[in-house]
Amino acid sequence: MSRTLLSHILHRPPPLLASRGGGRGGALPSRLRTLRLNCSVAEATASGDEAPAPPARKKRVVSGVQPTGLVHLGNYLGAIKNWVSLQDLYETLFFIVDLHAITLPYEAPQLSKATRSTAAIYLACGIDSSKASIFVQSHVRAHVELMWLLSSSTPIGWLNRMIQFKEKSRKAGDENVGVALLTYPVLMASDILLYQSDLVPVGEDQTQHLELTREIAERVNNLYGGRKWKKMGGRGGSLFKVPEALIPPAGARVMSLTNGLSKMSKSAPSDQSRINLLDPKDVIMNKIKRCKTDSFPGLEFDNPERPECNNLLSIYQIITGKTKEEVIRECENMNWGSFKTTLTDALIDHLQPIQVRYEEIMSDPGYLDGVLLEGSGKAAEIADITLNNVYQAMGFLRR
Repeated sequence: MSRTLLSHILHRPPPLLASRGGGRGGALPSRLRTLRLNCSVAEATASGDEAPAPPARKKRVVSGVQPTGLVHLGNYLGAIKNWVSLQDLYETLFFIVDLHAITLPYEAPQLSKATRSTAAIYLACGIDSSKASIFVQSHVRAHVELMWLLSSSTPIGWLNRMIQFKEKSRKAGDENVGVALLTYPVLMASDILLYQSDLVPVGEDQTQHLELTREIAERVNNLYGGRKWKKMGGRGGSLFKVPEALIPPAGARVMSLTNGLSKMSKSAPSDQSRINLLDPKDVIMNKIKRCKTDSFPGLEFDNPERPECNNLLSIYQIITGKTKEEVIRECENMNWGSFKTTLTDALIDHLQPIQVRYEEIMSDPGYLDGVLLEGSGKAAEIADITLNNVYQAMGFLRR
């Protein structure tokens, strides 16, 4: 998410969202419209005779990362690194999704520590609390309240078809799968809809959850919005904005160092499969030295028979900020030994300033607490408006 976005998207007023029939309980249609970050369009200029238009509000972007385990290179390149540029273009809310972290067995004493660490990493990577709201999901109670309200309108069939639920429940086994693992996509929808989000940064493999969010928004708008809401004393219209996906041009899906067909993940049993942002130099060097490669000559992008090669070149491209063409010119004739040294040096050079800044932030707990308190306050102001509107439209007695 490091490239200039469509100027007409940034400055045009948000479109009116018409309520559509949301009563279906069947399969989720794949009609999610996405915005990609490698586009450019000339901005229309107004006639000199016309009065200047008032500045339109910035579109709103929300995103978050779980605090389970260590933040790794996939989290960073696929999400956090891109947020740094988004905060200059949009109204942004970035939070630590600690409520999502308990859907599978976890170590309770580590949750708060991991939450603080993740928040510090956000800041160390360049998220600026004067530009973006940084907060902890559980500190804004509207997330859980809205989730329950949305659950009443979400067909169970929609949740049963979620691919990640099927995969995670199969790995964990029935005895270790709680209801929350099935219903957490509804919490994710709450995270997004609560803030009337325009755009949601997602990887290519996460669009199914955003499709579900859009379906839930349209269903609730249809059931309770419009004239029905107006009769309940509200302003009428849509209760929720229907968000769109924002997909970065590259790096959204960083793969495992031990299997180029599997996404880099905190839940993978081997730490060798990932580069953690706080890994020391010798650990990074060892992991890259031992990572899986192939026996083909030279290096190349986009060969389906060489997933590991494509993954390592992509990591190098994003870390260095080079184009594919520049990487190919530099690396196509390298052997694996030479390239691994080049990649290792680039990773260490890129991550060292982040690690130094992280240690500074963690040594000042008062500063970190202040950032999270301010962020949750700003987020709650937006969230409470949405939540109160939904309570009103659904017929609850006013508090």
